[in-house]
Amino acid sequence: MKRKELCYLLIFVMLCHPLQALATEGQETVQSVLDEMTAGVDLLGTDIDIADASGPQHTEAKGIENASGQEIDGQDAAGLDVEGQGAAEQGIADEETGENGNVTSIRDALGDPVGVASIVEAGNTREEYAQAFEDARNANWGYTNLGIANVENNLNVRAIPGEDGKLVGKLPKDAACEVLESDGEWAHIQSGKVDGYVSCEYLLTGVQAKHRAEELVTTIATVTTDSLKVRAEASTDSEVITMVPNGEQLEVAASEGDWVRVYLDDEEVFVFAEYVQVDARLNTAITMTELLYGQGVSDVRVDLCQYAKEFLGNPYVWGGTSLTNGADCSGFVLSIYKKYGVSLPHSSRAQANCGTRITLAEAQPGDLIFYGKGQTINHVAIYIGGGQVIHASSPKTGIRISNATYRTPLKVVRILQV
Repeated sequence: MKRKELCYLLIFVMLCHPLQALATEGQETVQSVLDEMTAGVDLLGTDIDIADASGPQHTEAKGIENASGQEIDGQDAAGLDVEGQGAAEQGIADEETGENGNVTSIRDALGDPVGVASIVEAGNTREEYAQAFEDARNANWGYTNLGIANVENNLNVRAIPGEDGKLVGKLPKDAACEVLESDGEWAHIQSGKVDGYVSCEYLLTGVQAKHRAEELVTTIATVTTDSLKVRAEASTDSEVITMVPNGEQLEVAASEGDWVRVYLDDEEVFVFAEYVQVDARLNTAITMTELLYGQGVSDVRVDLCQYAKEFLGNPYVWGGTSLTNGADCSGFVLSIYKKYGVSLPHSSRAQANCGTRITLAEAQPGDLIFYGKGQTINHVAIYIGGGQVIHASSPKTGIRISNATYRTPLKVVRILQV
């Protein structure tokens, strides 16, 4: 048997050796198991066939510390698709070219330990293992078993597994969730404030979910002070465009020293970095409370808001009025109201001069809330109840739901008189 074949055979045997003892008996068991496998190791440096190794001179242990010390780059460990580093790579490569006959031990051939034995040897503390676990979670943006909604609009979340289950929320297109368990047909998930069951048919998990998430993840700045000034430029001398409340989230365009450049609807503005927490996020589910309304709201208002929500996630296009192919803020409002027989101009400033002015406290679902730069109106949203609005926000986010006070409202107008 050739030396290379013998080396591969020994590696294969060691990979297949039961490892339960390694996890329970610790360092001494690791050493004793590996010592048993070192008989005939010296043959790697000779031309002797393994069948001829019967003398004691061939059974001396060489102090090998880790039977699984190879670095494998590939899916099939048994196939030994080895792309080793250091001694392993050099030894195998040299043997293939016939330039090295001095490999004397498996440790020389395989390099430093990286398997179960190395974990035992490392002696990591509980805190270090906890940190390693947290690092792994962060690699999946806080999820341990990530799921992504693979739908065109929204994925229904139900109280029990089955199509007859009560709706408890909706998982928008490309929104993320934690998959708690799955039977292959229904998955128990948590997302945002929603806990329930979704059909596995429309849920990406595993590698597919990770790859999709890498395309979807956005960097978010969460406000950590009571009221944060949003400025036109990265300077305390710059104009204050609006104020943003504690807990509000703004999508990050870039970090620039002491300032963070963020998107405020279709504008890029600046906030002071000290008063925001920046991290990566994926969209999450919407609760039924966010989708429904209180008593005393007319059917027309409820229907208008429900209709507007059908277009969540659709694109923002400056100057557009298409609810499917793209609209800007006033174009979105114009097209929603058009379905209910109301004609509005295609300008947020002009729309603000329509209807009757009311206070934010008086707002009902279907009323319009206007925002601006300083005191100049440049954005409009539809109030949907529960302290939230739906609007065509920006090219980055498209049509989305936000808190009504995600920035300081300048004006509230009632168009519908029902």
